[in-house]
Amino acid sequence: MSVQPDPILNRAATPTAAASPRRVLSARQANRLERLVDAAVEELRAHGYEGLTVRAVATRCGVAAATAYTYFASKDHLVAEIFWRRLCALPEVTTQPSEDAVVEVLRATVSIVADEPAVGTACTAALLAQDPEVSTLRDLIGAELTRRIGVALGDAATPQLLTDLGSYWAGAFLMSGLGYATFAETAENLDRGARALMRG
Repeated sequence: MSVQPDPILNRAATPTAAASPRRVLSARQANRLERLVDAAVEELRAHGYEGLTVRAVATRCGVAAATAYTYFASKDHLVAEIFWRRLCALPEVTTQPSEDAVVEVLRATVSIVADEPAVGTACTAALLAQDPEVSTLRDLIGAELTRRIGVALGDAATPQLLTDLGSYWAGAFLMSGLGYATFAETAENLDRGARALMRG
């Protein structure tokens, strides 16, 4: 599969396997990073996006705020990392390329926050932030989504269709984050629009 346009940002994205946007970490650093991300999820569940701070996450994790800031430049960076990690943890597409496979990819990438509305709303806000670190993660998320859709489409994948499906996903995700539908409802409702796009 060749380089395709990023459906989220309309930038070139190489559809490769997920790769961390940060430097290589030691085992201890990787463990601390994971603990910070887990603590951020707990903070979101307890206080929502508005109440989230890197300092509070550090306290919950049992590390100094200065230490937390060596991993995350802002709360938006931290929340974007939550979504990125959940996206990378999704199983690979194993079915034959088809409309059903594409719909399953789109549903799965919304469903990773469907059971936790506070996390989903936070991810929506964070991914719109202009922090350089968030921009890097947003590019990686867009590239990974493009790759997954491309695998599900198989030979039917074209740059335009990848862009259209990615834009459709992004719009649906944003509408959920703004409260016009729950993430669970959006995951279920992606079917009709996605199939219409694939059928031209």
